[in-house]
Amino acid sequence: MDARLHHLAGLRYFEVAARLNSYSRAADELCISQAAVSQKIRQLEDGLGCKLFVRDGREMRLTEQGKILFRHVAQGFESIVSGLNQIQNEPVDGLLCVSSTPSFASRWLLPRLWKFSTQYPNIPIRIITSCDAPNLKQGDADIAIWQGEDLDTPSGQNLHKEFLFEESIYPFCSPHLARTIGLSEPKQLLNAWLIHYESGGYPWQTWFAQAGVTMNKDSVQWMDVSTFDHAMNAVMAGHGACLASDSLANDYVERGLLIKPFEIGMTPGIQFNLFYDDESPRRKRIAAFANWLHNEIAE
Repeated sequence: MDARLHHLAGLRYFEVAARLNSYSRAADELCISQAAVSQKIRQLEDGLGCKLFVRDGREMRLTEQGKILFRHVAQGFESIVSGLNQIQNEPVDGLLCVSSTPSFASRWLLPRLWKFSTQYPNIPIRIITSCDAPNLKQGDADIAIWQGEDLDTPSGQNLHKEFLFEESIYPFCSPHLARTIGLSEPKQLLNAWLIHYESGGYPWQTWFAQAGVTMNKDSVQWMDVSTFDHAMNAVMAGHGACLASDSLANDYVERGLLIKPFEIGMTPGIQFNLFYDDESPRRKRIAAFANWLHNEIAE
């Protein structure tokens, strides 16, 4: 056996520090002190005879040798985890971590999740919301419900993908705004604030083009907000109009808080897909959740 494999413990510390660009964050993940991480990596560098990190402000930056080693170490640990997953299989019962965008989680998933919990009371669900894609191979989550056809993952990661649904995108505004401007034609929306939220990515230019309206981006009033909920709050206050799908906005319409002034849907619209690791040890409960999700969508 290669004598350098005696450094396996140090390589584990190295992988975490390299992935997080920080000794202190690595210490938090490993539940040890920052000094212990620093000492282990220093021993690894001494044993290998090369420098792996250099300090860059508060972060630790990989050297060229460190980058090469990290790429291979990360692949090696991923292969080990894959092997462990294949020989171990957790029972159906147990925790399941589901990642989703904030808008889908709050507007679609959470109002329906009680049905899953009623059907599977022994599978508690932890919802993780973020606009950044989770690393399913590293255990950030077990399953991801994501907007778009791809999940931004490190290269070389093969994930299982299942199509959930696709919806057209429409403008929504408050009844008060519609009355105030006498809203009857799509071009009148150019005189209202156009609200855009970061996780949406729906271009107003595209919707106006499909409505047969020429839009000069420099002559309209914009408001950028961080989340769909912020956008909806602004719209319901009469501040402007926002693009969304029926599933995200329908309950506001039913309560009279919003209206959909035009049945002009932007296509292709918003697509949601399900992503998970086929080799996850939690694949039995992943399958249970995926089946429930498809049935809920079909209904």
